Amino acid sequence: MTSESNRRKFLGTAAGVAAFTIVPRHVLGGPGYVPPSDKIALAYIGVGTQGLREIFPLLYAPEIQIVAVCDPNKEAAGYRDWSANGLVRQIRTHLGKNEWWAGADSAIPGGRDTAQDIVNTFYATHRAQEGFKGCAAYADYRELLEKEPDLNAVKIMTPDHLHGAIIGAALRHNKHAIVHKPIANRLHEAKTVVDAARTSKVATHFMPWDSNGNMEPVMGWIREGAIGTLREVHNWTNRPVWPQYPTLPTETVPVPRGFDWDLWLGPEAARPYHPSYTHMVFRGWYDFGGGSMADMGHYSLWTVFNALELEGPLSVEPMLTHNCALADGVSTTIKNDFSFPTASVVRFRYPARAQRPPIDLIWYEGGMHPPTPEELDEDHAELPAEGMMFVGDKGKILAGFRVETPHLIPARRMQGRTAPEPPRRQGSGAPEQQRQLSAGLEKWVEACRTGTQAPGNFGDAWPITEAVNLYAVALRTGRKLLYDAETRRITNVAEANQYLSRQYRKGFEV
Repeated sequence: MTSESNRRKFLGTAAGVAAFTIVPRHVLGGPGYVPPSDKIALAYIGVGTQGLREIFPLLYAPEIQIVAVCDPNKEAAGYRDWSANGLVRQIRTHLGKNEWWAGADSAIPGGRDTAQDIVNTFYATHRAQEGFKGCAAYADYRELLEKEPDLNAVKIMTPDHLHGAIIGAALRHNKHAIVHKPIANRLHEAKTVVDAARTSKVATHFMPWDSNGNMEPVMGWIREGAIGTLREVHNWTNRPVWPQYPTLPTETVPVPRGFDWDLWLGPEAARPYHPSYTHMVFRGWYDFGGGSMADMGHYSLWTVFNALELEGPLSVEPMLTHNCALADGVSTTIKNDFSFPTASVVRFRYPARAQRPPIDLIWYEGGMHPPTPEELDEDHAELPAEGMMFVGDKGKILAGFRVETPHLIPARRMQGRTAPEPPRRQGSGAPEQQRQLSAGLEKWVEACRTGTQAPGNFGDAWPITEAVNLYAVALRTGRKLLYDAETRRITNVAEANQYLSRQYRKGFEV
């Protein structure tokens, strides 16, 4: 400045600019910076193998801060997984530490100590400039919700039987919520949770939405009459790929050190601890899991339910395997109402709706699938190991398990038509796929900030939730069930209604 007048002129101009230009805080902090006041403070509830596998997209997200983890199991002991060391390799890659290990007696990581270490190590390595003060660890989700008043949200990755109770507690504390499938493994509990979510002011996200396929090509062909009137939808999977137990455990096994068995049971009836109930294999038990349809059908069928407006089946009919044993030299069938069968087929009959005629939905698991249609005989082809098929009175559409690459069969019917490209999915396995949020979680983050609901919220999930819970009841009873959707009752097998709800232990009510 060469004079006082020039100095005053400059300051006046600068003040004027400052008065009208506010630089966003994320710009001041550099690319990708989100100020602490704008972050979603999240607690991660359920940190077994699948919980750890899915934690990294949230750790990478600058909009989210994991401030607490929660699990009844303290240490990495007794876990099972789909491979012996695949998960630990993924964790080492994300943390940038080739010598990282879970610090206990298992090569398979899990437990709240492990999760706490992963969160703290990741933030110290990748986001040290943010001054993160450390991740808390809890055994009991109820204590977590009481002691973390600044918490905004939870992600729930526990076994199925705990989902409803934890969602209910989160909603009562006005916390946004993400949950893995299913919403609950009892029909009435699921309806209670869905209704509460619909009337709450929190944002919810049901994770299968991220993996559902696109029904538009199929619906286009149906609308143009390419297969005539749609009559049936068939969907088949190779699940279960975990043990199904034909008998109840009888041996006495000590509870592992650091494992709170009572908290793991949660709302379910007390029984002696056994490792065949816990961790990966919980899926096969009616009390703790949801079976193969809950495990995989959410991914394949939610988009089908939405497109075809399937809700309130008239009946649910099971066909299932059984087990036999010798008792005093006599062969007898084991009465089993405690674990899912090795293989089954379940037929749902849905009534007509608006312009849509009645539709049968048939689910297959355990290696079962529909008979090979004659259209594939013409192509000298076979059904894939997993897939979906839409059957009309004038033709068929065959697709992948999640409606990928649908095409009319036989192949000659695709002449002049273009089959859609297979979708590019963001998986939860490979590390390179875990460095950004899925589209569904991005929409959920925005919903948390705006007070709205994003696609894939709990309220949208009732029809598929209704189906997977009725599937379990039909298999458990082994009977064809007639269902009144208005009252949510089984009308022809009175004893089946006991499986629509559960008797809650005190402190775990929904």
